[in-house]
Parts: sequence; C-alpha cells; structure tokens
Amino acid sequence: MTAERKLLVVQVAGLGWDLLNKYGSSRWDELRFEPAQSVFPAVTCAVQAAFRTGLMPVDAGMPGNGFYDPKLNKVFFWEQSSSLVQGERIWDDFRARGGKSGMLFWQQSMGEQVDFIMTPAPIHKHHGGMIQDCYSQPKDLYQRVADSMDRTFDLKYYWGPQASCLSSQWIAKATEKVMQMDDAPGFLMTYLPSMDYDLQRYGVSHESSGVALRELFVDLDLLRKAAKDKGYELLVFGDYAIADVTAGPVYLNRVLLEEGYLKTREVKSRLYADLPGSRAFAVCDHEAAQIFIRDEDDSKKVLKLINNVEGVETVQDNIAVAADGSWFAYQWWDDDAMAPEYATHVDIHNKPGFDPCELFTGNFFWQTSLDATRVGGSHGRVGPGREVCWTSTLWNDDVEDLLELSRRVEEYLG
Repeated sequence: MTAERKLLVVQVAGLGWDLLNKYGSSRWDELRFEPAQSVFPAVTCAVQAAFRTGLMPVDAGMPGNGFYDPKLNKVFFWEQSSSLVQGERIWDDFRARGGKSGMLFWQQSMGEQVDFIMTPAPIHKHHGGMIQDCYSQPKDLYQRVADSMDRTFDLKYYWGPQASCLSSQWIAKATEKVMQMDDAPGFLMTYLPSMDYDLQRYGVSHESSGVALRELFVDLDLLRKAAKDKGYELLVFGDYAIADVTAGPVYLNRVLLEEGYLKTREVKSRLYADLPGSRAFAVCDHEAAQIFIRDEDDSKKVLKLINNVEGVETVQDNIAVAADGSWFAYQWWDDDAMAPEYATHVDIHNKPGFDPCELFTGNFFWQTSLDATRVGGSHGRVGPGREVCWTSTLWNDDVEDLLELSRRVEEYLG
C-alpha cells in the first residue's frame, strides 16, 4: 500500500562530488555515492523548490534565495512562505492516499501541504535582540522534540560568525526523534546545513573542509541507523558544490552606481540603495546575480556593461554568472564608513543580497565583517567540476541530475 512506504530524504549543503573524493570516499559501508548535476542556480532555495516540484527553479518560482518585487520596489531574501514555490508537490499523491509527509528545516516550509513542519522562526524584539524559537506543525512538535533532547535549537549555530556543526547535530538528532514518534510521517525531508559554513569561510582546499566532511558523516551515520531501525528507505543528496574563490568578489552594484544606473540616498552619513529611483541594480546571490532593469531602453546597454565586467562569465536571461573562482558581492559603497547600518550585522532579510561576510566577526565581537575578500568558497554554477553527490538504499544506478532524483522519489511514493 502506497501510504505504508517510508522514505527519509536528507539534503546536505555543499556535498560536492569532488569534495567527497578529496577528503573522503564514495563508499559508505554498503552504500555508494554517485555524481549528479544540480540545477541552476545551485543555491539553497532554488534547489529545494526544484526538488519538491520536479521543476527547474525558474518554473517553480524560486530563481534564487532572493527576489525583487517590482510592485513593492523591494528585494526579499529568505522568505519562508510555501506559496512562493509554484507547482504540484512530488508527495501530493502519496498524501492524498493517506500517507503523512514532513519537512524539517527546509526553506519556504511555512504553510506547506505537509503534516510535520519544523523551521527556525525567531521573534525579533522591538529594541534589539530576539526570542529564539522554531515554528512547527503540529504546534507542539518543536517543544516535544526539544524536551526529548533536553535542549532547544540555537540559531547562532545555524548562521553567523558562530555557525558550526552544532546546528546539523541538533537537526539530525531532532530528525531521529521525529522518526521515532508513533505518528511519524512516512515521507520525511530534512536538511543538514553545516558543511556550508567553513567551505564558504575558507574554501574547499582548506583543511577545515575535510574536518567538516568528517563531522557531517557522524550525523549521516546517526540518520542512517535511525532510518533503518524504523523501516525507512534513505536518500542523501548534496544540493550544490562549493568551489574555491581564487579571483575574489565582483561588485556589480558598484559598477551600476558608477554608471548612474543604481541610485543611492545618504542617511546620517550612510549610503543606502534607492531601489525605487534606480534604473538598474543587481540582486547578488553567490555566483549568480539577477539583473533588474526598469526601462527596456536601457536593457542592451546594462547587460553589455555587466557582461564586460571582469569576473563575469556570461549574462543570460538577465542573470549574470560569475566566472569560476569569482562571486558576486552585493555591496555598492566603496568607503566602509558609509556602509548601511545593517551591513555589519546578521540581517538576512534587510540586505538586498546574500552576504557571506556574516560568517566572519567584524571589528567588534558584536559585528560581522565588511571584508568580502575574506570569503574562501562560493557556489551557484553548474557543469563539469560542480557535480553534487547522492546515495540511496533504493537506487544505485546513474542519475543525470537532481530533477531525475526528484522524479524517482515521486514514482516511489506512488
């Protein structure tokens, strides 16, 4: 019976094929990892949207981790509404037949048509600081899990200068606890983020990446055992492959500012982007950047300008792709003294671009860095040398890409 089928899907940030073979082995006891292509852009939200729908990210409504809303004249990053992801879900038929499904620590999970949800949802206090919490369905799920572990989820280990393997350790243990519940979902998706941190901080070639991989397999071993004990099949896949930054950051918004396309406004000696008044700007997201051009008459000039910037490999459909070894930093200011107030803080929702500098401490311990040259690794590109890896108790043959894996999961669930 379809509803009795049980499958645990584990998405692993940064689990690239080359990384695995550099610091580990494709053999994992009786299982064997195989290479596959990710989807473009190979960033968290885009990959997750593609996997849950079987569609390319642009068709699933998630062209990256962020997007620009022309009606609101605002850039949004890391928004959590499931309605942002368009398309039918690969578990819809399984659930319609009575199967339960769950999603732990995936992006855009709030309001998703699943039975179990757990995702970080802190409450930001009016005068600074925050109340740590996780949103969950059923409402008591997070508290049940935290009580059984005797510890709550600590957001500082999930992102920021202190981000570490402690985040994945908690999530792996929480996933085990969910599988052990009497009402556990038959189809469960979870996410292990922590390999992403040191690979971005220091790059794949740094020895810390090997340490991160070994730490990951402690969590994977726990999940494999828990899945086997509870009768779950297992699928583990990497979402993107991180590569060393060898040429440094590319500042597209500085170029657009210099040429008069991006407008700014100065507030108390700090320079903020004036998106409503701008003719063009770049929403930078690792190795990809969405180029927004307000007037079609400017389109050819702007795209030619971007295409000629050193560190840009190509521009297609208004999306710039960084050359191998480069990445796109969102900053538009040259003088750090004029950086917006949010620039020196972990502020993933106010910054109009992804900022890996948040992984580094700044001039003071309560600040994050402004120095984009410190970033050692980036991702987003696909193609040769950027394969991710996957393994499963269900399949051991060749898979072209993550969309094919998604289709196989849908077929298995029935």
